Amino acid sequence: MATTVRRAVLNLPAAPLGPENPLPVLRAPADAHTLDERSREGLPRDMARQIGYEPLRSLLPVRLRDGYRRHRQESAFEAVVLENAHLRVTVLPGLGGRVHSLVHVPTGRELLYRNPVFQPANFALNGAWFSGGIEWNFGATGHTTLSCAPLHAALVPAPDGGVMVRLWEWERLRDLPFQVDLWLPEDSAFLYVGVRVRNPHERPAPVYWWSNIAVPEDPGTRVLAPADEAWHFGYERSLRRIPVPRWEDQDRTYPLRSEYPADFFYEVPEGARPWIASLDAGGRGLVQTSTARLRGRKLFVWGSGEGGRRWQEWLTEPGTGGYAEIQAGLARTQLEHVRLEAGAEFSWLEAYGPLTADPEPVHGPDWPAARRAAEEALAAALPAERVDEAYEAWRGCADTEPGERLAAGSGWGALEVLCGGFHLPGTPFEEAGLGEAQAPWLELWRTGVFPAPRRVAPPGPSLVAPHWRDMLETAPADPLTEYHLGVAQWHAGDVAQAVRSWERGLKLAPSRWPLLRCLAVADALAGDTARAAQRYAEAFEDLAEESRGGELWTAAESALGREAMTALLAAGRLPAARAVWDRLRPALREEGRFRLLAARLLAAEGHAGAARRVFEDGFELADLREGEEILSEVWSRITHRPLPATYDFRMRPPT
Repeated sequence: MATTVRRAVLNLPAAPLGPENPLPVLRAPADAHTLDERSREGLPRDMARQIGYEPLRSLLPVRLRDGYRRHRQESAFEAVVLENAHLRVTVLPGLGGRVHSLVHVPTGRELLYRNPVFQPANFALNGAWFSGGIEWNFGATGHTTLSCAPLHAALVPAPDGGVMVRLWEWERLRDLPFQVDLWLPEDSAFLYVGVRVRNPHERPAPVYWWSNIAVPEDPGTRVLAPADEAWHFGYERSLRRIPVPRWEDQDRTYPLRSEYPADFFYEVPEGARPWIASLDAGGRGLVQTSTARLRGRKLFVWGSGEGGRRWQEWLTEPGTGGYAEIQAGLARTQLEHVRLEAGAEFSWLEAYGPLTADPEPVHGPDWPAARRAAEEALAAALPAERVDEAYEAWRGCADTEPGERLAAGSGWGALEVLCGGFHLPGTPFEEAGLGEAQAPWLELWRTGVFPAPRRVAPPGPSLVAPHWRDMLETAPADPLTEYHLGVAQWHAGDVAQAVRSWERGLKLAPSRWPLLRCLAVADALAGDTARAAQRYAEAFEDLAEESRGGELWTAAESALGREAMTALLAAGRLPAARAVWDRLRPALREEGRFRLLAARLLAAEGHAGAARRVFEDGFELADLREGEEILSEVWSRITHRPLPATYDFRMRPPT
């Protein structure tokens, strides 16, 4: 059977993504995967250096995606299917280029964990993320901001004379373009994936990449990799070297033998072939291997505890089998970023396919024999030299210009390429792709003036790179320009100048709430909770007076209302917090985050019984953050009863 590539439609029960949060993300990302300087002591020098290299200061210029809910209905997603006699690969260009499914055609066996629903949850750096399949995590530590975003996609001639699918986009946290080329040679039982990250700038850039593969798990599932040691990272935020496979009297290569969620970053010896496999009780499963550039390998487990099980239900639906994640990255751990020099690029090739190994040694007590059985099966199925040869063949096609277009990504890459004059063969970011969001920035670049909006609306996205900040500094200083300039200065770490810009804009601003909210965040981070609370109260009052109908205004009220109530509760301003609650649209009061705020407000007002009834009546916190413990914290303030299982998302042992 010759390899075919076709368009398709994938129908899934899906929760809507909803609108972006229109408030600029001024706080540092709430990432559980961080280590302070003291915790880095004693680590290998290169690892410690890369852990401390260019962590994110903020998520700017990216916006949060927190408008999703948990009510699902049947929905259609555009898909691209690659198929030959061995594999059928389903790709979703509109959702970060996710490989949704990888089916072994002769047996009909799904090699990945295929999520039967589309349910966003708060796991990506910018919020919305969903589980399952193979995800391309690029940008900074965590799940990519492109998890639920469209990528550009097109057909390109493959190295073997067939056709491959190219995905590409401009990653905005690090201001770097990347491409992912997927192809299935006619006689291959392995999907090849060529990846390239380029730095077109005149400065070095920090790079993060982890290919994240969700695989089915059950008590007989074992994950194997070429390592005798691993770095364990749990939600207690400690990184320690442990032996593989047994640690603390359990064989941790079986995902369900850990109680709590955790990362195991395998210490793959230098010069060893990099690979990782997940095999069931019969020795069958998926293997991933690559060229040497992609050196890291990792196992993530949800564990067998109540919190991990609850998270798995939350991300799909009750009754669905669980999953673990096997991953491959540029560094040894996901806490690290790798330096990419100016004008340089990283590239590598990955291969994904079925693996069958003798189950007796694979599941035996002799770890070297288990690894050897899997490694020999991989060598027979896909020799290492064939991967290297495929990489060299792909490199000759990496610059080929795309042909038939399958999907369109954002217009941000087109704006950066146009303004920067970059030449990026193989990944065209064409001026025709510019859209409404880029229009005012294009006018700023062409005329030196940031245009006034044609209608009253919350401010559009801010851009923060140095060249945009320079343009804003020389543009006429109207309130909207001062607002965007302050955001860019804030991102650069110039807090005092940012505050001055926002204060200047406030004097003449017809719409005061966006500037007041920025100043409130600055006050809160400076430790002035009283002034922050006052500015939040004023900002929400101004927004409530100005707000109109429509999705964007509702999103602004929701975002600012949540921040304002939280700040007012922290400052003990209970009447003001109640005033914000009273001005909310009735539909917003039914959202999970506001139900929780209602419980907190009632408890602070001395109505513990009423606060408990909010929990007893039931609500769902759609945007509950990975590792966030707010539900258990609030519950413990209002009652000594055990936390109901439906609210138990705890990801670490009790302290």
